[in-house]
Amino acid sequence: MDFSPLGLALGAVVGLILALAGAGGGILAVPLLVFGMHLTIMQAAPVGLIAVGAASAFGAVLGLREGLVRYRAAALIGITGMLLAPLGVRLARLIPNQPLMVAFAIVLAWVALRMFKQARGGNAAVAQQAQMPCVLNPSEGRLIWTLPCAWALAGTGAVSGVLSGLLGVGGGFVIVPALSRYTNLAVRSIFATSLAVIALVSIGGVSAAAWQGVIAWNIALPFALGAVAALLAGRLIAARLAGARLQQGFAVTSAAVSLLLLARGLGWMAA
Repeated sequence: MDFSPLGLALGAVVGLILALAGAGGGILAVPLLVFGMHLTIMQAAPVGLIAVGAASAFGAVLGLREGLVRYRAAALIGITGMLLAPLGVRLARLIPNQPLMVAFAIVLAWVALRMFKQARGGNAAVAQQAQMPCVLNPSEGRLIWTLPCAWALAGTGAVSGVLSGLLGVGGGFVIVPALSRYTNLAVRSIFATSLAVIALVSIGGVSAAAWQGVIAWNIALPFALGAVAALLAGRLIAARLAGARLQQGFAVTSAAVSLLLLARGLGWMAA
């Protein structure tokens, strides 16, 4: 059966969410594929990762042109994530679908809670600059590299890599808070650097999934195309619509989807 038209439409939903909600928006890609295309988590993860990775790569290129991406930090986090993403893909093949769905539901609920708190003004600084392992050199505008800084960034890459391979998420909900906690980068630079990392990490997860033959390309390609096209269109209206109310709406939607995934994962809802 050819799912291409539906895949294109669902991908457009993901792209629009990414444009409007920013980091973490791509986490809804897998639930859309699970409920809309009736895929298992293992099947949906690489498809969602392709779409999120393609859209993030586009955003990262724009960030590089504007000088917002800290490419050395992005490279360290991204390469570490690329190396660990195949482990996540391997775990996804070993873990049964229902426990994997429950795990995804828990992660999605955590993202929803965090985004809702941020939208209500809970985005205060989490640490003083003196406690941050990675700080900018005031004279050069570049990060001062130390061993604690390298370990913090590499650890961030490891967590995002495993999660990307396991659940098909880009990892922005891990990378953005980590960069906010460990560095004193400006918000725009954090988001742009996060997109570059997601694009790199996605390469590792998608490559491992392709090597193991678990990608449904007839769904993945139109899904990614729809995501990128909608991201382009969404950027034109994002500035007008973005705000606390939009973030809260996305958080509530994510929470509702996490409950549906949890119900299916626990066998309370028919597949």
